Amino acid sequence: MNPVIIFILLLCLFAGAALFYIKKREMKNRNHKDTDQISVNKFINVIDIKDRFLYTSDGHIIMYMKINPISIDLLSEREKKQLCKTITAELSSENKPFKFIAVSKPVDISPLIAEYSELISITTDAKQKDLLRNEMLVMSNYVLSGEVVERQFYIIIWEKYEDGIEKDISKRCCELLSKFESGKLRCEILKEHEIVRLCNLINNPAYSNIEDAGFERTIPILMD
Repeated sequence: MNPVIIFILLLCLFAGAALFYIKKREMKNRNHKDTDQISVNKFINVIDIKDRFLYTSDGHIIMYMKINPISIDLLSEREKKQLCKTITAELSSENKPFKFIAVSKPVDISPLIAEYSELISITTDAKQKDLLRNEMLVMSNYVLSGEVVERQFYIIIWEKYEDGIEKDISKRCCELLSKFESGKLRCEILKEHEIVRLCNLINNPAYSNIEDAGFERTIPILMD
């Protein structure tokens, strides 16, 4: 047989074997990638967030309540003791478990910065403008350094999911809310976008908490 033909056949055989190996490896990597991809919803035990409810993959329904903080430094010793007695008495009748969490986040200084900017634009005093600019710079540096944070407080309640349970857990949440409000603590039940924001704040370390941030339903993927 002609040596040239033999060389061409060997070359074709080698190219076919190389192509087969590359395709096989790509398929293996693709299958491995599909296996390694984990839905974040599964990772954090969330199926859906709808209205005021979070549904978990282990069959529970959860509601969240935010407690607006107060400055106890403004209260007298008698008022502090009275507040403790009132909250203790109100919660003593609560016979189901609930979770209390405190979350730290950077202070939102945008309203104050906007106010200072407006003052700078209307004032004619050069010294006042310099003072305002310096104050804005100092406050911005504090926030960026993470030295100035505010605490947000939440109560979490849950029930085993079954048909119609939304009405029962809503009633329980409203009753718990009224107990805190008896102690002059303002509370609110979190809605869908607020629950999404809280979940991001707790579970996503790269999340930047912006109060007016929009949200949309997405399914992020964790890569191994």
